[in-house]
Amino acid sequence: MTALTVNLESAITITDQQFYQLCRQNPDLKFERTAEGNLVIISPTGGETGNRNGRLIQQLFNWSDDNELGIVFDSSTGFKLPNGADRSPDAAWVTLERWQALTPEQQEQFVPLCPDFVAELMSPSDTLSKAQEKMAEYLDNGLRLGWLINRKGQFVEIYRPKQPVERLENPTQLSGEAVLPDFNLKLSYIW
Repeated sequence: MTALTVNLESAITITDQQFYQLCRQNPDLKFERTAEGNLVIISPTGGETGNRNGRLIQQLFNWSDDNELGIVFDSSTGFKLPNGADRSPDAAWVTLERWQALTPEQQEQFVPLCPDFVAELMSPSDTLSKAQEKMAEYLDNGLRLGWLINRKGQFVEIYRPKQPVERLENPTQLSGEAVLPDFNLKLSYIW
């Protein structure tokens, strides 16, 4: 269950619309695209990771339904980041104001912005360095709060703009801080 990166740089250039169509024509595969245009093919997660990611999404949706401050997205949602990369975080949230500023077409296709919040739940086959690179890319593209959750190591890295990464060992919950007001992720469902 590892990601496979295909370097297309010298062979072909895929436009945004062609990448969108490629994803639609291959619904059994999950693709991302780097800022350099390389295609990343991501394998499905195992049962444990899928269940824990569902629990993360469930808590985020419940909170969002109660306050209506923004829109929650699951791992099948593509985001077109300002640097040109197409990414699909495990969980994401965008303020209602930013979401409503998009056209209906933009809302229907890959969302052309960086989420305000992302959570990445590492699979057993993920490497920490690659996951950290992805979180740094989100920060570079406008992320306001990010959580990298490592179930195997039982730690969380918290990403905030213009601040060093904070690492928490075996926390019981995570605060959404000012980005996700009054949201607390209970990690007992995730560990």
